[in-house]
Amino acid sequence: MITKKIKDFLHKGNKRSVKMKKNILLMLFLKGGSILAGLLLIPLTLDYVDSETYGIWMTLSSMVAWVHFFDIGINNGLRNRLTEALAIGDLKLGKEYVSTTYAILTLIFVPLMIILLIITPHINWNNLLNLNLTTNLLIPICIIIVYFCLNFIFSTINTIMLAEQHPADASWRQLLQQVVSLAIIYILTLTTEGNLIYLCIGLCLAPIIVIVFFNITLFSGKYKELAPSIKYVRFSLAPNLLKLGVQFFIIQIAGVIQYQMINFLIIRYYGANEVSAYNIAYKYFSVIYMLWGIILAPVWSAVTDAFTRNDLQWIRHTTSKYLKIYFIFILIGIVMLVISSSIYSIWIQNKVFISFNLSFWILLYLLVLMFSGIYVNVLNGAGKLKVQSIACIFSPIVFLCSFYIFKKIELGVSAILIASIIANFNGLILAPLQYKRLLKK
Repeated sequence: MITKKIKDFLHKGNKRSVKMKKNILLMLFLKGGSILAGLLLIPLTLDYVDSETYGIWMTLSSMVAWVHFFDIGINNGLRNRLTEALAIGDLKLGKEYVSTTYAILTLIFVPLMIILLIITPHINWNNLLNLNLTTNLLIPICIIIVYFCLNFIFSTINTIMLAEQHPADASWRQLLQQVVSLAIIYILTLTTEGNLIYLCIGLCLAPIIVIVFFNITLFSGKYKELAPSIKYVRFSLAPNLLKLGVQFFIIQIAGVIQYQMINFLIIRYYGANEVSAYNIAYKYFSVIYMLWGIILAPVWSAVTDAFTRNDLQWIRHTTSKYLKIYFIFILIGIVMLVISSSIYSIWIQNKVFISFNLSFWILLYLLVLMFSGIYVNVLNGAGKLKVQSIACIFSPIVFLCSFYIFKKIELGVSAILIASIIANFNGLILAPLQYKRLLKK
């Protein structure tokens, strides 16, 4: 009886809705495993290195992630253009978009990697991060730079999965990466002493191996008709990718400043141990954020498909459903907050102190992002980025100004989270208003 109800639910609705529900169900299973592996990775890593070293790793990896904005938003442009090409059944155009994207990213990130590796030795990282370490940070930083630049090129395969409305395929990759990382760190705990260089190698090597494996297997099999080829590179298509890409680029820069800068600001003004506390608490509450991401993942490309077919009623109906589900997540978040101190003591065995105040602001911050995500994903799928890109010009300024104001009244790390919430005025206010205008044409 229950099996029949599940089957009826999965097959109820139009083709687009059925595809979404199947992907969400499969992703819940896959992401569940990925979340579990990620949670196990933290105490295992803290067994291998101390809280300060873990905080330094988190800061360095988030800082090097700033290179992401050099893709000038091209992958997000590909996601929309490829979905449109697939919606009209033009596989040749889709292959040209994929080939051109890989070519452009290679031409950007390989030279960028070389330049960063040349510049890095001339930067005083201890002064920049306000640290007093005898450990040489040069080798760990170089490892992370190589990882992020190569990973960004090969991760285009994820965009193709999302454009094909198969986000569950991307979840397989993430689960495998987490499991391989977990295995490597476990082996390191058995065979070596705690070492930042070994930690960087372990956590950077696994994702590269997995993503290259996925590129080879998927382009020789399931996505063979879209596999990149030099003869299908059409730089004349770049403007089509960049038309949306430039707007995504502006949005990405704002994201880098607001989200990736958090670890840098914490380590500089509050210390490496506070970076560990923030990231552990964030990892705990991000369980609901990641589950929400699973449910929300198919929306972007599905909206692109619906908007291309002028099916506004489907968009309206889907958004309404997501808002109802969101309130359930609020209740789950509140329960997680109430029991957070008990969970921390079991999970990390009090190796890092995490205050209730920090937990509260992280939860609120993630709930704000989750609410914003509903409207932002719909607008991204529809290609309506003008308001968002303009807002993103001002949001980093709002973020930094708010942070320095709250920092002066000594709110601690919470000052950064409050500033992040205020700076998300687009998702909280502008995006819902623009969504209403979109449906009214």
